[in-house]
Amino acid sequence: MSGPSPARPSMPIGRILAVDPGEKRIGLAISDPTGTIASPLGVLKHTARAEDAAAIARMAAQHEAVQIVVGEALDDEGYPTPQARHARRLAEAIRQQTALPVVLWDESGSTKTAQAARRAMGVARRKRSGHLDEIAAVVILQSYLDASRPPSYSLIESQE
Repeated sequence: MSGPSPARPSMPIGRILAVDPGEKRIGLAISDPTGTIASPLGVLKHTARAEDAAAIARMAAQHEAVQIVVGEALDDEGYPTPQARHARRLAEAIRQQTALPVVLWDESGSTKTAQAARRAMGVARRKRSGHLDEIAAVVILQSYLDASRPPSYSLIESQE
């Protein structure tokens, strides 16, 4: 038996805020207005779920986001991990704070990808131990943005 297959998300036009929920910190990223490029936005220190959700909703409003994407860890078969319960509860708390659509998106591997990105950028080993939360949020958001775009149409292929 295999897990659920990921569906192509429907993405509204405008900025999208991404959330990488952690036990101690919450990474945030924001897209450009066209929904093409994800950029780091910052890190919130986890306090309490309702306070975290209110802070996230305020950030979304401040940056004129049209949607919020919350990273949810899935296993290799596409099923939620124990950490996903935290993400789902946070997403529900955010929904209580805003009328914006809040969606869950697979964050599996986002921290490892963020670590690899730091290495690729040439960050010294001793400086790599810093918080990866906002970079992981960028990875989550860029994955969502890329999956939301229709398959690219290549002019070269159409001329063959």
